[in-house]
Order: sequence, then structure tokens, then C-alpha cells
Amino acid sequence: MPLLLLLVSLPLIEIALFVQIGGAIGLWPTLALVIASSLGGMAVMRRQGTQALMRLSESMERGGDPAGPLAHGALVMIAGILLIIPGFFTSACGILLLIPPIRRWLIGRGASGMTVRAARFRRAGPMPPRPGASRPGRPGQPGTIDAEYEVIEEHETDGGDHPRRGASGWTRPH
Repeated sequence: MPLLLLLVSLPLIEIALFVQIGGAIGLWPTLALVIASSLGGMAVMRRQGTQALMRLSESMERGGDPAGPLAHGALVMIAGILLIIPGFFTSACGILLLIPPIRRWLIGRGASGMTVRAARFRRAGPMPPRPGASRPGRPGQPGTIDAEYEVIEEHETDGGDHPRRGASGWTRPH
């Protein structure tokens, strides 16, 4: 219901703002502001998107939690999209999202309502566990992800590159 209300009210808000601002400053300055906002949104997405990817990559290389840079990058992308959408209300929201303290506040509000659950997987197969990895049946260490896998020996397959063909009429050579 809130999404429906937003989808109905957003165009009405934008139209009202276009009429008010257009009446105050005129048609051409209003159009210039909308076009400048869209161009600015594209520039933000190009520049900030690249920087967000670099921050995310640096965080992962250091072994840190990529959630912060990922959330900031996502909010910057949303800000760019809001700036590209023609309208004064969406542009104002996009400009607000470009302010780092507001992004931090939004991330904090969003993170406070989230619960992170850890999944535990057991290792199967003849390979010994990595040093420092958890053993089956014991909780894993933070940042450790174990998964199940199966080693298929070559002698267990038919040796060909293709799956075995059945007796279907579609698989017979002509």
C-alpha cells in the first residue's frame, strides 16, 4: 500500500512543483534546471559509481566487511537515478542522498532492522580443511564460509566430453 501511494503521489508532487517553479522562474529556466539535473545525475553515476567499486574492491582486498562500501555505492547510484528522473522532488531526494552523513544515517536505520544469520555448511570429501577453518559440527569462525562439494574421479565418468546418449530418436546419428 505505501508503494502504491508513492507511485500515485510522486507524479502529482512533481507536476505541482513544475507548475510552481515554472510560474516563478519561467519555462526556459525550468527546463534548463531539469536538463542540468539529468546531466548531473549521469555524471554522478559515472564518477561515483567507479569510486564506489574501487572502495568495495579495496575493502575486500583488506579482508574487511564490504557491506558499508556496498551500501554507500548503492545509495549513490540511487541518487544518480533520482537526479536523472525529470522532476524537482526526485532531484532534491537525489541531492540529499549525495550527502555522506545522510547516507550513513539511512544505512544505520536500515541496518538496525536487519538480522544477519550465519549459515553453516559441512565439508565433504578427501581434502583436509584449510588452516583456521571450522571443523564439521562446530560453528564457523567469522568470515569463514564452508560449502559442500563432491569430487568426481575421471574413472567414474564415461571418459567422453559429452553426456551419455540415450536410446531416444532425437539422439541417434543420421
